[in-house]
Amino acid sequence: MIPVLFLVATTITPNYSSSGNKTSEDQHQSQHILPTLLVLSLLLVIIVLLAWYFHRLRNQRKAVVTTVDKKIPNGILEEPEQTVVLLPRSPTASRTYLPIPVDCLEEEFRLRSADDGKLFREEFNCLPSGYTQGTCDEANKEENKDKNRYPNILPYDQSRVVLTQLEGNPCSDYVNASFIDGYTEKNKFIAAQGPKQDTVADFWRMIWEQKVATIVMLTNLKERKEDKCYQYWPDQGCWTYGNIRVAVEDFTVLVDYTIRKFCVQYQASDTSKTPRLVTQLHFTSWPDFGVPFSPIGMLKFLKKVKLVNPSFAGPIVVHCSAGVGRTGTFIVIDGMIDMMHLEQKVDVFGFVSKIRDQRSQLVQTDMQHSFIYQALLEYYLYGDTELDVSSLEGHLHKLHNTSAPLDRVGLEEEFKKLTNMRIMKENMRTGNLPANMKKNRVLQIIPYDFNRVILSMRRGQEFTDYVNASFIDGYRQKDYFIATQGPLSHTVEDFWRMVWEWKCHSIVMLTELQEREQEKCLQYWSTEDSVTYGDYSIEMKGDTLCDTFSLRDLVLTFGPEKQTRLVRHFHFHGWPEIGIPAEGKGMIDIIASVQRQQQQSGNHPIVVHCSAGAGRTGTFIALSNILERVKAEGLLDVFQTVKSLRMQRPHMVQTVEQYDFCYRVVQDFVDIFSDYANFK
Repeated sequence: MIPVLFLVATTITPNYSSSGNKTSEDQHQSQHILPTLLVLSLLLVIIVLLAWYFHRLRNQRKAVVTTVDKKIPNGILEEPEQTVVLLPRSPTASRTYLPIPVDCLEEEFRLRSADDGKLFREEFNCLPSGYTQGTCDEANKEENKDKNRYPNILPYDQSRVVLTQLEGNPCSDYVNASFIDGYTEKNKFIAAQGPKQDTVADFWRMIWEQKVATIVMLTNLKERKEDKCYQYWPDQGCWTYGNIRVAVEDFTVLVDYTIRKFCVQYQASDTSKTPRLVTQLHFTSWPDFGVPFSPIGMLKFLKKVKLVNPSFAGPIVVHCSAGVGRTGTFIVIDGMIDMMHLEQKVDVFGFVSKIRDQRSQLVQTDMQHSFIYQALLEYYLYGDTELDVSSLEGHLHKLHNTSAPLDRVGLEEEFKKLTNMRIMKENMRTGNLPANMKKNRVLQIIPYDFNRVILSMRRGQEFTDYVNASFIDGYRQKDYFIATQGPLSHTVEDFWRMVWEWKCHSIVMLTELQEREQEKCLQYWSTEDSVTYGDYSIEMKGDTLCDTFSLRDLVLTFGPEKQTRLVRHFHFHGWPEIGIPAEGKGMIDIIASVQRQQQQSGNHPIVVHCSAGAGRTGTFIALSNILERVKAEGLLDVFQTVKSLRMQRPHMVQTVEQYDFCYRVVQDFVDIFSDYANFK
């Protein structure tokens, strides 16, 4: 920096008079110039130093990821990665962690989650990492290198899956897959990379030779515009991969996962073997390099995998893209639930260390590591609350049958577990901005930032993207519902803007305009002529009164382009602000009517509102999802359905009466359709 200072100081010279002496005026100027030059030079030096420092800092600093910045509707996303980064060996890798008794699990989770999960990171960094447990000679052979999706994720020689050699091809026994032990069962799993286009035949050969009946897929084909896995199955009909013929038998799409059933047959020129059924369970709600937003869907998925896999089958194939991060996380959750049942404790550290001897890098990030604990705690606290419809009556009897006829201790205890859930106020920043506060009808019911409904921002008008509304998942489809409040006089245009921009064709209203002499919702539709709110005009085309609800056909017109859309308005009557409807049949009828409208109009989001958009709104959405599952699977889980809703919007299903109503409506539904075949 000294040469810069010297240059500035020596290139500007003071002014001399023709006689060679400074004039008094020059002397006066000189006295001001020199200090100014020194100050300017010093400032220049400081600027250069700061520029150099920030340039160096930007190049060296790793981005800090916070859960708030990186939240997305179906998960928490970690820092994006273009390649699979191998984990460095920690200087404290010799430290070990003891098993945790299940009754200490909640406290341990709380302690390790403190300080943004510092203790989870420390534990994760102590796990053995790198290729220290064996050789990867086969994977590194020149003929096999192109078969690896990632050059640094390779199976160990001692635990790799060995295929039958094809005649004349000595390296045809290689596939990037490793045998992994379960908690008590040797080689319970095969952890594999997602097949590449040129390894699909090897993948299906492995399925056939290892007598695999169940494939667990934990990645999507593309994520963030990157190829993660080649589609190794036909969408319809059948395809042949090498000597293996794969035909689609059936598929079911659910909100968190898809189930596909294949008929798989080995065919060669001289022989054709008996076909086998292979079921693929494809979990679609797990972001790459991250974790699902809640472990509820993953635990449900894991239970389904256990039910589907027959006892006589070979290993369960589990794969994501590289076959280490999400794959390892799934295998560890399965193993630790088994340990929880057998020993009343969990040993995540010990189990991950053990299976990393079979495939390096299993469980790839500290976020995945802490998610394992989150899933185990969820399972320990709430258990399996799923019911078969045939056991519903007995469960209701148990919930209600106490010493006093009106004392519902069992039901209230179950509901209290829901009310103990923490409301994530730190994720309500947008709704709590001063400019948006007046748009909320009830200050306790504000949408979470990660799933709020976002409107288009009006040019030059800040905060015009906010409306008090949340996207809520349906049984088969993400963001199937929009839960919102009854419009206020100054939010009614935003309400119709939301309906228009999100292509909604169905609105369900569960409140009256006035209840107990208080306004609960502005009348946002016309009764005779059309009514206009900003750019949107609404005209009534039909009004029909059904048994328990009004059915209105409204024409919504967007002003500038004069575009129109038919919106059907379902207005349920007989649901008091305090209490529940007198019987469940009306609710069953309106849900069925809304579903028919959805099928005809294209399954865009259904707008559901009461006054505040939580109690009655949550109950309606819960019942829609529960009844849909009862019809499809003959199963229900009222507790986890409501718990999931409360994670998406606060106070959904607000009272124990509303919670009890969910059970009673399902019982009414089963009684009405007592012939199981009618709704299966």
